[in-house]
Amino acid sequence: MVAIDQGTTSTRAIAFDLRGRTVATAQRELPQNYPAPGWVEHDPERIRDDAISVTHEVIAAAETLGHHVAAIGITNQRETTVVWERASGRPIHPAIVWQDRRTAKECAELRDAGHEGLIERRTGLRLDPYFSGTKLAWILDNVPGAREAAENGELAFGTIDTWLLWCLTDGRVHATDASNASRTLLYDIGEGRWHPGLLETLRVPAAVLPEVRDSAGDFGETSAELFGRAIPVRGVAGDQQAAAFGQAAFEPGGMKFTYGTGAFALINTGSRRLVSERGMLTTVAWQLGGERTYALEGSIFVAGASVQWLRDGLGIISDAAETEALARSVDSTGGVVLVPAFVGLGGIHWDPEARAALLGMTRDTGRAEIARAALEAVAYQSRELIQAMQADGAPRPASLRVDGGFTRNDWAMQFLADILDLEIARPVVTETTALGAAMLAGFGAGLFARVRDTAALWRHDRAWQPGMDAETRENLYSGWQRAVARVLSN
Repeated sequence: MVAIDQGTTSTRAIAFDLRGRTVATAQRELPQNYPAPGWVEHDPERIRDDAISVTHEVIAAAETLGHHVAAIGITNQRETTVVWERASGRPIHPAIVWQDRRTAKECAELRDAGHEGLIERRTGLRLDPYFSGTKLAWILDNVPGAREAAENGELAFGTIDTWLLWCLTDGRVHATDASNASRTLLYDIGEGRWHPGLLETLRVPAAVLPEVRDSAGDFGETSAELFGRAIPVRGVAGDQQAAAFGQAAFEPGGMKFTYGTGAFALINTGSRRLVSERGMLTTVAWQLGGERTYALEGSIFVAGASVQWLRDGLGIISDAAETEALARSVDSTGGVVLVPAFVGLGGIHWDPEARAALLGMTRDTGRAEIARAALEAVAYQSRELIQAMQADGAPRPASLRVDGGFTRNDWAMQFLADILDLEIARPVVTETTALGAAMLAGFGAGLFARVRDTAALWRHDRAWQPGMDAETRENLYSGWQRAVARVLSN
């Protein structure tokens, strides 16, 4: 099984065997483009080319080792929006990334016009620039001739999964799965369809939309010329839902936290659509056999991206791994707190106008204190989310399963356990987003008879127990709360 994991900062492919062991992997870093303050774009054609390249590399490596690739699964950065010409397959605009805030004004206008209630009831989402619907409308409004072409059926819209499916199948399949559809502001998660009222409100022509399918099933086959033969595509899910699947969070109450560019907590609520009063989102976890499983989700916009900022923005590290040694080299941040609201604040705040701040610096502050503050901020934001989920009625987990590249930092995982006062469990395969996509593809291809049969692919690596005293924990968290209050826009 090969997973294509198209993320915000990289595109990778990983081949897994039927025991969940990594057979081969390949990766390409994805450049970030910032054409204006608060705007973030990607090159869709670069994404396409990199996805094909790494997949070709991994398939060749796996087959050299004697493995036969039975199916491909796709997982993706979710709300990132692409619009392309159906006839040529040419994107009409750069991909607008999920972090992009250019439609904050449009969202405010929709809110002022009284549309927020309908959108939240139907989609389980907040009216925020984070999601795809207003991004799509912006492209149609700002690319000359795009709206007319869309209404005439000449354009296609998709999140990254849909774009890659189109490219891999040479335009034969224009589809998405229910988990990705549920992140667009256009999909009724109760009725399981694109909702006409939502399309009208956000001014999106139905003709541009993909077909919504199960998360495991028939998504067509790749063009034979890409990889030497046609390979079935049998699984698709948004990155956070795929990670929950890869963490075997199959039962209500199962919870995972993924730490990548952003960080995302997701707890399985089964067939129940739990409504949050504290800033969480209700979303589709996955759809199998026509049955939707729901989840409550909390989102941190910037987690590992803070470390990338230390490297690329400040230039105080040359590699992300350096942050662990820097954090260990000092006893504390010396009162320094980083609130990484580079693209606004998600989580419990949902403030698109908030901006990042580095507070509490003195003449003695150095790169070690700043690096440690960046790592600590991830833990504080995680606590905000988990406390909000519990207040909304979700159970407190006995252990938190974590994944993503950020979890390779052992110091950060211990600090997370300390601030959450909770056991942190890391699996052998920390790239559970890719593993989840592979598991879905394997299930969709009939390699597993039941969903529960895939749970054996999850294997424990290491756990961290909390060791911080309660007074220290609460003092640190209070300092974080005071810092956040300084950057909120209202």
